[in-house]
Amino acid sequence: MIRVLSSLAALAAAALLPAAASAQALPDLAGRTVVIVTENAYPPLQFVDPKTGQAIGWEYDAMAELSKRLNFKVEIQNTSWDAMIQSVSDKQYDMGMTGITIRDDRKEKVDFSDPYMHSEMRMLVRADEARFKDEKEFGAQQSLLIAAQPGTTPFYVSVYDILDGNESNPRIKLFETFGATVQALLAGDVDLVLTDGVAANGYVDSSGGKLKVIGGPLGSEDFGFIFPKGSDLVAPMNAGIAALKADGTLDALNKKWFLDYKMGQ
Repeated sequence: MIRVLSSLAALAAAALLPAAASAQALPDLAGRTVVIVTENAYPPLQFVDPKTGQAIGWEYDAMAELSKRLNFKVEIQNTSWDAMIQSVSDKQYDMGMTGITIRDDRKEKVDFSDPYMHSEMRMLVRADEARFKDEKEFGAQQSLLIAAQPGTTPFYVSVYDILDGNESNPRIKLFETFGATVQALLAGDVDLVLTDGVAANGYVDSSGGKLKVIGGPLGSEDFGFIFPKGSDLVAPMNAGIAALKADGTLDALNKKWFLDYKMGQ
């Protein structure tokens, strides 16, 4: 279970904090425009609402709140996952958001914000899957295939925690977007997609009973926003994240997107 929801008591206590005083203590970015790149393929963090065609999600709401408190304008652009970290590193964008796991190897290219969410890696399969119930049983059956995006945490977990440590293992089928991995799973072209619990729950909810999560968590991860190395936005964003945590805003977003919002309805 994703550990992103606090108790109702914690929410109630947070609501009593003096939000105005917190806002006064935050940095002021003086109305500057911050160009943010995302993928819009990671429900419920960020995705395109099929009913309206609008990009929505947890990260959009969090960024809207940060922009108000830190006084900056948001400009959203899109790119694929495989181009995101490098393009931010190259200063094509001011920051990136798409549920990016904080990892030491990525810190060599970009700066991370403080974590804004904690999640755990889960196994997403078709609802009628009965051939395996955990990663060990999957790994033992040589005919079974995993879909993954190259360079992502699910890719490395697939290679080193489920299979044999060979990054060229033919049992891993590579796709450009996470959405394409799920479509391949639904079509029966692969048998497993690994993703953090945030996205897994979103896709299960929107699948109309076609998908499920099996097994236990395969490790945990923290998400952060990314910035070009040395960016002056890191400290203000960290202050903003801390404020959103302190006054219960992040808990409220968790409730909205993980409990109340129903994908596809």
